[in-house]
Formats: sequence, structure tokens, C-alpha cells
Amino acid sequence: MKTLSHPLCILLATVLIHLRLVPTSALLDPTTVSSVAIVLDDVADPPLNSGGFNDSDYIRSSCKTTLYPDTCYHSLNHYATAVQQDPGRLARVAVGVSLAKAKRMSVFLSNLSRQADYGGQPRAVAALHDCFSVLGDAVDQIRDSLSQMRKLGGSVESLRFQMSNVQTWMSAALTNEDTCTDGFEDVSDDEPLRSDVCDRAGKVKEVTSNALALVNSFANNI
Repeated sequence: MKTLSHPLCILLATVLIHLRLVPTSALLDPTTVSSVAIVLDDVADPPLNSGGFNDSDYIRSSCKTTLYPDTCYHSLNHYATAVQQDPGRLARVAVGVSLAKAKRMSVFLSNLSRQADYGGQPRAVAALHDCFSVLGDAVDQIRDSLSQMRKLGGSVESLRFQMSNVQTWMSAALTNEDTCTDGFEDVSDDEPLRSDVCDRAGKVKEVTSNALALVNSFANNI
């Protein structure tokens, strides 16, 4: 047949025989030639993590579901390899990052409150102490969330129950962080304590909000 005289068809026929992609009787079918090209193109595509959609891409894509995607990406991309494109691991790491930030904020407030006892507006000092108190509660709630995330297991129903606890605790932690900054609403803008605390607390709220969003995303897909 004429098609056999074409070198390309002969080469493709040889490839198909060795790979056993199609039966021998179909080797001379013109439609086979185009289908082989598609198969070979598919085989040539890079694996998931070797130049295509990599770990950092996964973090960036997942962070698009959060309220603060830039903060989310920059705070979690350091752990992209450990996450391994797993939504459960990602949520757990996000909660861990939130806990670390909240702990540092709590230490900062503790040190600041001791200094504020000796000066500053009375209203600002009161707001600072209230903030320190509710931040302590937030730290405990995020810690409980991380502890739960580290020992997830059991049936689907059990997993959903465990994740509902994490969602409740992370939501409560975010509320406490909001309460911290709300306490400074009646403090004058020229009080340095207000801007210092609220700016730092705002960053903690961003990572907690992002962690909650990733927790919700994971929980909703169980």
C-alpha cells in the first residue's frame, strides 16, 4: 500500500508494535497516525512536580481561597516541600504558622504590658491588658487545633467531628484576635501603643484567617 512507502508511517508502526498501543490490524489505518502523535505527546508531558504544577504552585493556588492570599503564600511557601500538595498537611502547617505568630504576639504583649504600667493613657493600658488576655485564649485555641490536626484519624464521621472541633477553635481564636484590636477603638490615634499593638495584631489575624480558610477547605472535602 502507498502508506507503507512513507518512512514516518513505518516508524510509527514500529513504535506501536513495541509499545502494544493498538492491534496490528489497525496499524495502516490513517486515523491511527494522528492518535499515535497524541499518545506520544502525552508521554512526553513532564510529571506533576518536575516543571509543571509544582509544590509552590500548589501553595499559591490554595492561597487564592483565603482573604489574604499574598500573606498566605509568603508564610507557607517555605513549607511547600513538606506539604506535598496535600490539603490536610497544608491546613496543619497553616495552623502551626498561626500558632507561632500568636505566641510571639503574646510574648510581645506581655513585655509591653509591664512597661505600660508606668505610663501611657489609662484607656490604652486597659486595652493592652485586655488584648493580652484574649490573645492568651487565642493561643490556647490554636494550640488545641494543631494538636487535633496532628492526630486525625478514624472513619469519615470521626474525621468530620474532629475537623469541626478545629473549625470551632480556629474561629474562636480569630474572634479573640479581633477583640484585641477592637479594644483600642476608643484610644486616640496619637497614642503609640495603639498603632504598635494593632499593626502587629493585624498580621496575626491575617495568618489565623488564612489558616481557618484552609481548614474549612479541607474539612468541606472530607
